[in-house]
Amino acid sequence: MDITLLSIVLVVVLFGFLLSGLWVGFSLIAVALVAMELTRPGLAGMVFATKVWGSLNIWDLTALPMFIWMGEILFRSRLSSDMFRGLSPFTRRLPGGLLHANILGCALFAAVSGSSAATTATVGRMSLPELKARGYDDRMAIGTLAGAGTFGFLIPPSIILIVYGAATEQSIARLFLAGVMPGLMLAAMFAGYVMLWALLNPNRMPAPEPKPDWRERFAAIGALAPTVALIVAVIGSIYAGVASPTEAAVIGVLGALVISALSGGLTRGSAWAALKGGAMTSCMIAFILAGASFLTVAMGYTGIPRFLASWIGAQGYSPFALLSVLLLFFIVMGFFLDGISIVVLTTSVILPMIMAAGIDPIWFGIFLVLVVEMSQITPPVGFNLFVLQSITGRGIFEIARMALPFFLILVIATAILALFPEIALWLPNTMLNR
Repeated sequence: MDITLLSIVLVVVLFGFLLSGLWVGFSLIAVALVAMELTRPGLAGMVFATKVWGSLNIWDLTALPMFIWMGEILFRSRLSSDMFRGLSPFTRRLPGGLLHANILGCALFAAVSGSSAATTATVGRMSLPELKARGYDDRMAIGTLAGAGTFGFLIPPSIILIVYGAATEQSIARLFLAGVMPGLMLAAMFAGYVMLWALLNPNRMPAPEPKPDWRERFAAIGALAPTVALIVAVIGSIYAGVASPTEAAVIGVLGALVISALSGGLTRGSAWAALKGGAMTSCMIAFILAGASFLTVAMGYTGIPRFLASWIGAQGYSPFALLSVLLLFFIVMGFFLDGISIVVLTTSVILPMIMAAGIDPIWFGIFLVLVVEMSQITPPVGFNLFVLQSITGRGIFEIARMALPFFLILVIATAILALFPEIALWLPNTMLNR
């Protein structure tokens, strides 16, 4: 079959299955089966069995369920209320006031969770009622939370970085370290926008709150101490080279259990719910990875990735032009698919192009995650929008309008990362090449 016609058939089959409501994992397997039968009839069964086992029999993937479990434990603890109480004295006198607690709270929880939806839900349950009671503008309160909730994808330990590392056979430790500086940069950009908005719209801000005394500040530091200690234990152990991501994940689970027990949030019911939630999410992601690995091999048999890579090379696109095209492509994909699905669906086709263009795959992983973050706040399939809809009762498109400035900031951050790739590469190159 002509490769162009084959590509069209496979795209139609994929979106046909997805639009029918079939699970993403099943859809990937179905497309791979069609591709195999059209190109190499009779090999599908053997390839499926060997490749699926090989894709899941990877030691680094054991970090995935542990980090998911850690996030589930903390989701059911009092961590969000402690973080808000701890951040309040240090942010309420800044331009923008407690809106910064949304941004910093999401950044802190992302550093111990790895999930964008969990970050948004955990911080939002505590911060939105508090901000509303103190007279903050609803649009900015919800918008900052929608935007900052995406930090769960970028700031390590990130579940989606583990998925990308497994799908592309890249070092998860290097990906984690590469996500630190872009995550801090993005948080600073969000905070800068909030300060500018507050200075330009003083009539939409509540009256300034009293300056905190030293006693209140010390109490706030005590409230933040467990979160900071857990971040240092998890990320610091990887940064120092004393623990692999899997070992750091185990440390994180133990720390989460201790924090939850000390805060009074650990009961038999919450422990079982956290374990069940972690197992269900882990199985869902593992199934998607299995389907994606089969699809990757099937795509190799079709020759589509090689054809696209050679075609891109023949066009003479510069790396910036290629990234611009991919940016638009991923934004459109984000209208219809969640982040993990976008990563596993596209890496088998996109990565050969990236390698042919001389782009670092570690850097591209961070670029991809930044773009995927946009999909969390774009309708109709934006998971952060769904979470905030359940918390606030507002419509998805209304919340998307509130999050629009932060979507644009994400686009700007992506451009900055493309212009200055060392923002992502400096830390892994410095720490892991010693």
